[in-house]
Amino acid sequence: MPHYFKLGQIPHKRHIQFRKPDGGLYAEELVSTEGFSSIYSLVYHLYPPTEVLKIGTPVNVAPIPVLENNMQHRSLKGFQVKPASDFLESRKPVMFNSDLIISLAAPEKSLTEYFYKNASADEMIFIHDGEGILHSMFGELPFKQGDYVMIPRGVIYKISFTTSSNRLLIVESFSPFETPRRYRNPFGQLEEHSPFCERDFREPSELITHDETGIFEVKIKKRGQIFPYTYKRHPFDVIGWDGFYYPYCFSIHNFEPLTGRVHLPPPIHQTFQAAGFVICSFVPRMYDYHPLAIPAPYNHSNLDSDEVLYYAEGEFMSRKHVERGMISLHPMGIPHGPHPGTVEKSIGKLSTGELAVMIDTFKPLILTQQALDIEDPDYFTSWVD
Repeated sequence: MPHYFKLGQIPHKRHIQFRKPDGGLYAEELVSTEGFSSIYSLVYHLYPPTEVLKIGTPVNVAPIPVLENNMQHRSLKGFQVKPASDFLESRKPVMFNSDLIISLAAPEKSLTEYFYKNASADEMIFIHDGEGILHSMFGELPFKQGDYVMIPRGVIYKISFTTSSNRLLIVESFSPFETPRRYRNPFGQLEEHSPFCERDFREPSELITHDETGIFEVKIKKRGQIFPYTYKRHPFDVIGWDGFYYPYCFSIHNFEPLTGRVHLPPPIHQTFQAAGFVICSFVPRMYDYHPLAIPAPYNHSNLDSDEVLYYAEGEFMSRKHVERGMISLHPMGIPHGPHPGTVEKSIGKLSTGELAVMIDTFKPLILTQQALDIEDPDYFTSWVD
């Protein structure tokens, strides 16, 4: 969870007169969560953020369920998702439940023609390939390969890519992303045993105030529909803000792995939590150092979680035939484990260079046609020696 931060010009107290050089008042906006009971930021606009000129016809973009009761280990070839020019059209939902939507995207161009706001979900965009800048009313937030770009719901943004070959893993969460509770003290500070700390988060840097009047389209996503709104003022007309609610980046490369004498379970890799699922980061690390240690993971029955693993880089000691961008789904109720031969092969190895993002959900995941279109249909037989 981000800590207190401020950028630009703000008054010395909340909810008091804050005037422009010409004597007019800046427009104060409270961006708050859980009513007025959780984290928030106070934002100061040149003009009220309420000047709507037109609302268009909504478009349905909700994921369509194709396989609701999955009881099979599956593997998707994520890089088979075809690139698309438009940022929103490039998003292909592959799995979802009532807590989240998991999508893959390969946008070729920057989001410049319109602005976007997800009013229903917080977004985590993992940058597998690509780099650029996230623009919002909170400022400029550069990102690069390996970054988790965290965008709270309700944030209007644009994305500028400096690359044309971009690969993204996107998780939309219907509850806030947080750091794991066991790593936080009662004041919210990350503790000494946490695998990362506040220094590893990157906040928005440069605040650019746009004083522009015209036609500004904002596509707002709400409950599976996108509503085209047209505003009179540029959404980024902010002179300053402060608080706990803003986009930020965390690089998977800044996650410091926890290791032990014998193999430790996946919770040691946990990076974020939300209601109904967790996000884990598998990063290069030293292997277990007990003289009889087996670095490869043991067989495991997921009895109350679906496990999704997105393979980013490197070789995996427990898997064969891993490709960049591959996604495995191991559903609750049946065991999974290392592929034949990988257990013995892992013994004596000192380290691994693997890089992956894991998503464990506590409700079953539903697959879409976009997932089945890129599936390796024989994956479930890969444990047969």
